[in-house]
Amino acid sequence: MAAQEATILVGKKPTTNYIIATVMQFNQGSKRVILKARGAAVARAVTTAVMVRDRFLPGKVNVKEVRLTSDRVTGQGGRDRSVAAIEIVLESA
Repeated sequence: MAAQEATILVGKKPTTNYIIATVMQFNQGSKRVILKARGAAVARAVTTAVMVRDRFLPGKVNVKEVRLTSDRVTGQGGRDRSVAAIEIVLESA
């Protein structure tokens, strides 16, 4: 059995990869999956959460919490910049 909680870091891969990873975590027994993303990947994380909730596990998964933050990142040339970040908490119903 998997741990009670799993974290998936959403990045540049296709959205389907993250959808499959999330569904697999729930199928392996996780009660809670946290999708974390920042920058351009925020939209991919939101799409993943909605697809899992509405299409792949309808009625079995709920969005429990959404946390919006910003991270300070050192960019090219050593300059600091602020990047949007999101954490979406999905829980089995």
